[in-house]
Amino acid sequence: MRGGLQRWKRGIASAGVQQAVNYAFEGECDSHLHATSGAEALRRYSEAGDGATVTRYTATSSGLASDELDEGRLARWLDGSDPDSGERRGRELNRPDADLVLDGTINAPKSFSVASLLHPELATEFEALQDRLRDRVVTTWQRELNARRGAAGSIREQIAQLEVVELQHRRSRALDPHIHRHLWLNARVRGEDGRWSNVDSRVAMKLHTLVNAEGEVAMRTDPVWIAALARHGYTLSADGEIEQLEHIVRPLSRRSNQIEANRAARLAEWRQSHPGQEASPDVLTAIDRWAWAYGRPNKPGQVDELSWEQLTRDELRGIDPAITDRRDAMAVRAVAIADLDRDLLAAQATVEADARATATGGRFGLFDLRAGALRAIAASGVVAARELLAEVADDVAARAHQLSVNVLPDERAEIPGHVKHLMAAATAALKVDLGAAFDRLSASGERLDVDEVDVLAAAVLDEGRRLDASQTEAVCAIAGSNRLVAVTGPAGTGKTTLLKVAKAALEGQGRRMVIVAPTKKAASVAGREVGAQASSLHSLLLDHGWRWSVDDAGAQAWRRLNVGEVDERTGAIYEGPRRYVLDRGDRVVVDEAGMVDLYTALALSDVLERTGADVAMVGDHLQASPVGHSGAMAMLRMRAGACVELSAVHRFRDPEYAALSLRLREPGSAEEALLVAQEIDRKGLLKVVSTEEQAREHMVDAYMASVASGQRLALVTSTNAEARHISETIQERLVKTGVLSETTVAVGQDEQRLLVGDIVQTRRNNAAADVENRALWRIAAVSDEGIQLVSLTDSTDRREVTPEYLAAHVHLAYASTVHGIQGETTDAAIVGPGVDAAGLYVGMTRGRIRNEAVVVADRVDTATRLLSESMMRGGQEVTLDDAGAAAGRELGRAARAPQSTAADERPATWDDRHRRPLGAIIDLDRYLGDAPALAGAMREDLESLNDRIHRDHAALRAVKVRLATIEARGHAAAVAGSEPVTDSALPIVAERLEARITASGERRGDMVKEYAVLVRRVDRVEDERRVRSSLPREVSEAERRARLTHAQAQGRPPGPAAAPEGPGRGL
Repeated sequence: MRGGLQRWKRGIASAGVQQAVNYAFEGECDSHLHATSGAEALRRYSEAGDGATVTRYTATSSGLASDELDEGRLARWLDGSDPDSGERRGRELNRPDADLVLDGTINAPKSFSVASLLHPELATEFEALQDRLRDRVVTTWQRELNARRGAAGSIREQIAQLEVVELQHRRSRALDPHIHRHLWLNARVRGEDGRWSNVDSRVAMKLHTLVNAEGEVAMRTDPVWIAALARHGYTLSADGEIEQLEHIVRPLSRRSNQIEANRAARLAEWRQSHPGQEASPDVLTAIDRWAWAYGRPNKPGQVDELSWEQLTRDELRGIDPAITDRRDAMAVRAVAIADLDRDLLAAQATVEADARATATGGRFGLFDLRAGALRAIAASGVVAARELLAEVADDVAARAHQLSVNVLPDERAEIPGHVKHLMAAATAALKVDLGAAFDRLSASGERLDVDEVDVLAAAVLDEGRRLDASQTEAVCAIAGSNRLVAVTGPAGTGKTTLLKVAKAALEGQGRRMVIVAPTKKAASVAGREVGAQASSLHSLLLDHGWRWSVDDAGAQAWRRLNVGEVDERTGAIYEGPRRYVLDRGDRVVVDEAGMVDLYTALALSDVLERTGADVAMVGDHLQASPVGHSGAMAMLRMRAGACVELSAVHRFRDPEYAALSLRLREPGSAEEALLVAQEIDRKGLLKVVSTEEQAREHMVDAYMASVASGQRLALVTSTNAEARHISETIQERLVKTGVLSETTVAVGQDEQRLLVGDIVQTRRNNAAADVENRALWRIAAVSDEGIQLVSLTDSTDRREVTPEYLAAHVHLAYASTVHGIQGETTDAAIVGPGVDAAGLYVGMTRGRIRNEAVVVADRVDTATRLLSESMMRGGQEVTLDDAGAAAGRELGRAARAPQSTAADERPATWDDRHRRPLGAIIDLDRYLGDAPALAGAMREDLESLNDRIHRDHAALRAVKVRLATIEARGHAAAVAGSEPVTDSALPIVAERLEARITASGERRGDMVKEYAVLVRRVDRVEDERRVRSSLPREVSEAERRARLTHAQAQGRPPGPAAAPEGPGRGL
């Protein structure tokens, strides 16, 4: 199962609504729909025509049951009501952002769909396999998910009944074979206490890695399916595709991408000729079919089911004429359960969980560990029924747990599976080791004199250019004698300019500057602009004896060769560094240091310690992160003898936008982020669209306009797939407008069509061709001998790569992800939807003239809220203490199992005011009112306020450090008789921060008191409900009559108007 989990919202307030409304359940489906919404949209999306039904599966502790829902019953079901009686299930939630269903997709490898098209028997077996997987997914949801009870949902309620509607699709929208299913998990579930409420969607989203892993196990280990494949002469490859059909998948995917480009171009033409109109479902269907037929030799018109199958088989035979030939049956080759190396599987499970935990500082949860265990088993070669693998999975997960560190060791209660409280022991040790290495290097020193830097700057820089105060301070630090220096700067703060001056200052002392960077591309740019020796960081480490590989479990393995040892990879004797010899006092400058991972940083610290060289990490940890674990630069900053924060932005033509970019970089609170988003909108830099497709169209249109104006435009996307889609659409438009010609065609990565004039990106360093990974080029010429590339910024900078390199490592790059655009400067930039905080900041700081964000929403206020949410990021988890604090906060937001009572403890009677303060309340729901919602909202407000106070304290500490530095430098200047450097704004900033911290603290105190009152009310209602649900029916009925009698005797109506007497008063 390789699908995602999407949330459909009640109101038409999220992206993709029109897509969903216009899609019919007729075998055509875009299985990659993004955020979608609306009960009506869902109903129409699943509609299969008059009289058609969809299947509903109901999971309870007794098992699975199924029935059919017609259009009317489906509509009621989607709306949160009983499909038969129409009775509302739980409280009515009419908020536009309320969840209706969670849409999980069962997506098998594409070769499975091809095999099913070629062989009817395999089609039947594949459907049965998906049936078995569906049942397991639904029962897993019922067993693992929960509802929430109590104040702010703090109590975990097990699910007694959960319902899922299944949709079965055979094709993609491009009409390629793509058998897949959608499982719509209704947001309304019934708890074991009998009450209907919403499923805990936060848990569902984090559980989905385990659900996907179940799919991997089913597709690769199911004995019935594997035997069926073997009867037809098929086996599975290492990545889970059918090995004998794997060569078919890539041409089909290429064709599918071309169809999408055709469709986008045709839709753009339709909209140009129908301004202000939206295409109807019939129009969109016609465009889909035209896009599929365009370019095919017979250009078929209307395609029915049988002719589609025949046409697709013919197309497959065109790719491989032998594809339909009969194959001899093969024996099933499988690893026996008894022969599995469970320790190795446990290590693989831990590595898998660790690799997926880079965004959370290396933390993962039990769900992640269990998913890793299942994926390791799926790839092991074992073939056995899922029931027989259950014990193996549990054992492997338990062994993997022993390879992990609990960052919440003092937590005695059970920690929910979705809370990320574990860390691979290797990663925890890596953080400790790197901290210790930096401690050993953290010898303090002196900074260079400011006046000396000013003289050097005047000599080195072009006439009229000078350093600002923070740049000067950075040069003083880099050219000084502190062994560890950290220079942090937002985008556009002139890091290259200051490095030129720092190089001159170091050379004046007889010291050298060596520039390294995580990528060869970044190092080459920095070295060329600064005029210093430069290389990738890994080239320097390689020269100093470091070697790295991947072990059997998939973990990184680093070791250092000593002089005289044999290099196992080359067979040569290692004789010591030759290309990058470092002497004591030399300064290694790590550019783009925020992208350095922990393993690489530890190896670099070893080189520094052995050579006596110093280091300056220059970069921004808030831009793109490394592929591995981040935090190296932040860890060095904590121990550096000199830390400098660059503050003046020089890149942008608009000084107001320069200031806004600093606020965008790291908003101090959710409120500040919203103000930034609103300012972006006020400046006309926010584009609001209603669907993902409209976002793509806008980006493509903007690019075409930039071509006409001669400006360079950067397009930033959230995924590589999205970048490819947009790039291929742009290429198609450029062909149609005559900018590109199809007369000469080259083949790029994944068989992508490349034309002379295309903008492309190289994806692997190649010394022979002198090209770097992620460098951008334009194709200048194509021949059988080689392909000529020319730099986008220097027409004299040309390279030539072989056709083989092009086919393996070059792709279109009209759009790219944040890692592809990092370090680039363009005229303008557009950031597409779904980009995270780092990507948004990097993208919105690429353009000198204009930077724009595209958000999918129905209204501007919704768009600014979504944009502000995408700006927020958690604090970087540098140390194990940071990890423990973050895990603790996550645990605090999680629902926990209720505290159990002694089995022999008899419940108090209803009139025991001490033990049951709400025993006399007749209608608990009316008494409770909206207290849960108020408590939940107040809890979120408290978390936001706490986060703001935390950020304000951090900002105040930074300001005070800066003030102390200025004071010390002022004292030194007074002694030297020179003019001191001052900053009159800093004391004002400090005063305002202190005032805001005080006011926020007082507000927090008031909110905590009010929150406690609400929590007490909700918890007591939950306690009373739990007691009542545990009573025998006759006792419960006797209590109900006694309450009514008591209320009548008191002369008040049988409702919650009067507060309970005794200890329960004041709720």
